Amino acid sequence: MEAAGPVNGTGLSGGAKWAVGGIIGGSAAAGLLAAGSSALALYFARRVITPERVREADQEVLAVIREGRGLHIILAATPENTVEGVYGLFFDGGRGHARIGRILSYSPAERTVLRDVEAVYSGDLAAARRGWWSGAAYPDPASLGLPAEEVLIEVDGGTAPAWLVRAAPAPEMPAPDTPAPDTTAPDTWAIMVHGRGGSRQEGLRALRTARELGLSSLLISYRNDGLAPSAPDGRYGLGSTEWRDVEAAISFARGQGAREVVLFGWSMGGAICLQTADLSRHRHLIRAMVLDAPVINWVNVLAHHAELNRIPSSVSRYGQLMLSHRLGRRLTGLAAPVDLKAMDWVSRAVELRTPTLILHSVDDEYVPYGPSAALAEKNPEMVTFEPFSRARHTKEWNVDPDGWERLVTAWLGQQLAPRANPGQAGPGPAGAPDPEPPHPV
Repeated sequence: MEAAGPVNGTGLSGGAKWAVGGIIGGSAAAGLLAAGSSALALYFARRVITPERVREADQEVLAVIREGRGLHIILAATPENTVEGVYGLFFDGGRGHARIGRILSYSPAERTVLRDVEAVYSGDLAAARRGWWSGAAYPDPASLGLPAEEVLIEVDGGTAPAWLVRAAPAPEMPAPDTPAPDTTAPDTWAIMVHGRGGSRQEGLRALRTARELGLSSLLISYRNDGLAPSAPDGRYGLGSTEWRDVEAAISFARGQGAREVVLFGWSMGGAICLQTADLSRHRHLIRAMVLDAPVINWVNVLAHHAELNRIPSSVSRYGQLMLSHRLGRRLTGLAAPVDLKAMDWVSRAVELRTPTLILHSVDDEYVPYGPSAALAEKNPEMVTFEPFSRARHTKEWNVDPDGWERLVTAWLGQQLAPRANPGQAGPGPAGAPDPEPPHPV
């Protein structure tokens, strides 16, 4: 084609002007789109690692009714409060706490549910208008009838409070012809690790089971949970930093006479337990792990949440890059990048050498159960997977307390049975320095 002649002395024809304008406009639009995607990716990344100090009160209380000596509560129906089981309802900004029990009636047409109130631990439930649903049905060990000590564990930046519930006193010696009770030695301790945005109250659900197995229990707090000191950067490490607080708890337990520990973890607490078993100098003391709805693969979880929030997969991957790249910490506020690949336990399945029980609901809306099942499939020698249903996220105990406790008691009882070779080497005396465990090849 022949070139068009100059117009108005500009050196560009009318068609050329439109072409150049289109290029400039397209570039500007592309730039705005890229900037918008970057901002969304940064927002997504920061939401994942920033502790939330205020919980959303998404449960509407319609009425509280007195029935004889008891109370019933009418709630606006939600997917959470229309599932059978026992739960906690927090209200009045978290100052009030009630234990909510069975469903008495449910009206899908009116979108209301009537439930039994088993106990009100604090606050005026009759005055409550909104609150939030929780798997933490009990406020403290005393509400379970168990004595507890408030202890402080030395961690980075100060001390972290924990509840210590010691094993039940040993029974008196039976008569010569009476078989001795089958209990675990009291030098094995349970350490309970709650999830992201949770508290040590989460571990109360496992407390009776641990005590029946003869374990002392330490229900810990860790960095950024509102009780323990905050991390210097004020950000979650998704397990990559928090495991050091679990290591400190194991050190505390050893100083109190523990020779071995069992780790219990919920949600991100499961990821923290896995990192502890992988990285801690005390990892050879970890006899077993019980993980409830654990994060096995953060990439999978982040992709799931991006999809739930209708965030493009490319933006989600960009957010993951910000979290894991050393340059991204300037934007996210992280003191160090989070190695998401190192916390992908499906890919690292054969490296897990600690016996692990995973309990995970197949309808978990927050942490998909697929990686839990895949880990057990890839490493059946070490990992046992027990699926639940209707439990949503970390409420496996809540929907079926008897079933949860039965499964954990049976599996953990086998793991804590005396070893086949009583003469094999074990941990040294309490308070003695740990021998350096061999590193995996």
